[in-house]
Amino acid sequence: QVQLVESGGGLVQAGGSLRLSCAASGRILRTYHMGWFRQAPGKEREFVAVISWSDGSSYYADSVKGRFTISRDNAKNTVYLQMNSLKPEDTAVYYCAASKAVAVVAVAYDYWGQGTQVTVSS
Repeated sequence: QVQLVESGGGLVQAGGSLRLSCAASGRILRTYHMGWFRQAPGKEREFVAVISWSDGSSYYADSVKGRFTISRDNAKNTVYLQMNSLKPEDTAVYYCAASKAVAVVAVAYDYWGQGTQVTVSS
């Protein structure tokens, strides 16, 4: 059974940084592309970033490009999301997810973590 467990969320002031981690069970990172999504209260879940398992290429939502960096450590079965220059509008529950495709839509993802809260104060 595949399990994804996020950690690293918290409260940070605007302009600050956080690094989220997503620990995956098994060898999922060797065959699945990994993405990060977020969901703010009253809003739909939205794509943040995705990284390919095969060549490490990555793609970002325009809203986070240049501020967030996704990376993976296959040996540790862990995916990271480094978030810099955080803004209040980045406040959301952040989820990691696994997909067989390098996708930007949530429906393409097969496995999801439970989420970690990120709150950015102004």
